Amino acid sequence: MRDDEVPDGTDPATETAPAAEHASPPVDVVVVGGGVAGLVAARELILAGLSVTLVEATGRLGGRVGSHQVAGLTLDSGAESFATRGGSVAAYVTKLGLGDDIVTPNPAGAWLQRDDHTALPLPKAGVLGIPSVPLAADVINVVGFSAALRAQLDSLLPGVIGSRATTLGELVRKRMGSRVVERLVAPVTMGVHSRHPDELPLDRVAPGLITGLKQEESLAAAVRAMRSASAAGTQVAGIRGGISRLVTALEAALERFGVTVLLSTPVGSIDDEGVVLSDGRRIDARHVVLAAPDAHLTNRAPAAAVATAEDIVLATLVVRSAALDASPRGTGVLVARAATAVTAKALTHATAKWAWLAEAARDAAGHRHVLRLSYSAARLRDAPTSDLRETARGDAARLLGVPITREQVLGFARVEWPGVVPEERPAPAGITTIGESVAGTGLAAVIAQARLASAQVIEDFHSQPTAGDD
Repeated sequence: MRDDEVPDGTDPATETAPAAEHASPPVDVVVVGGGVAGLVAARELILAGLSVTLVEATGRLGGRVGSHQVAGLTLDSGAESFATRGGSVAAYVTKLGLGDDIVTPNPAGAWLQRDDHTALPLPKAGVLGIPSVPLAADVINVVGFSAALRAQLDSLLPGVIGSRATTLGELVRKRMGSRVVERLVAPVTMGVHSRHPDELPLDRVAPGLITGLKQEESLAAAVRAMRSASAAGTQVAGIRGGISRLVTALEAALERFGVTVLLSTPVGSIDDEGVVLSDGRRIDARHVVLAAPDAHLTNRAPAAAVATAEDIVLATLVVRSAALDASPRGTGVLVARAATAVTAKALTHATAKWAWLAEAARDAAGHRHVLRLSYSAARLRDAPTSDLRETARGDAARLLGVPITREQVLGFARVEWPGVVPEERPAPAGITTIGESVAGTGLAAVIAQARLASAQVIEDFHSQPTAGDD
């Protein structure tokens, strides 16, 4: 309407816009983001008696945890295991009714592709690549005798050395030397966390390690203590049928308990009274739990990053190869950063790692094998071929030490996950931030932090005076 079309008696300068349409009734809490963190938080909050609406920008729940079909097999398209430390994830999965389906991987362990194009079994008795026995034969094979001898000096150093380290790399370098960092720890963290140990905060990836160092007066002894409660090969566990079943169970729980879930609903901004959706509608809420990357939220300044995590591409191959039946490289191969023969960062021989998947992949013609290769998205742009299927096939053959022809590839899928930028700033009042950006990588960290943050929100609600109180 033009100014000259305004009805008589109306001042266009003071005319107010109509109230924004509401997407749903007012609620106690809006959870923004339907990844695992958001789903866990929504479940915790609804069970505490709060009314909850969850909004997710995409058309599916689960975030980085999901599934896809490759060569007729239902496979995880993201995380395929969880850390067992503390038993918190297993206990939570059991609450969701999946306890009987928790499985442990093949204890054979993974191998390391070295920079000299050879591969060796990774030492098994360690944590995040940190050896518990520096002079063990499998450690010497990887790092060399002189580096192993330097690492053994850890047992002679005062416990205070490295006790103020803030990153995993700093701690291991001070206690055991740079070669252990670069040849053992870095391949593990690059494969698991997609970041160098110098970029990984200790309190996120190895909680309790500094405490153990102070108690044991040795990093190797602290690692042995951390492992004492679990046998070699059981630092991780999975779920029969895939980790994506966790999302299915959480989604069913939210529906059962009455959480309102809005899919394909991006959020434009957050204010003191709730959230405003990208289409202008709003949801009024007393509190907001932000469980999604917030770069798109117009009223929040960009986070100061500790480090920018690189985008990761997951290439999944389903192949038929009799040579792979013997699992020639254990459960997979981690790649040293200096190795130039392959483009991949790591390979998981999933059917060698998980017995349930090997059984599912078996058909009338024999064994099929599931190979998961992870890549830096930036490095792929410099790959010799733009065909990731061919790049992955060639890398798999080199890493596993067996030929894999084009005809042996039965299926292929590509999934890309954006890197997560850790935050250094506190959330504004009325907003609780959860998820990988504050918890760190991995289901154990994400679920624990989401539950802890939710408990604080619940406590805050219960401590607030209600209408009618004096």
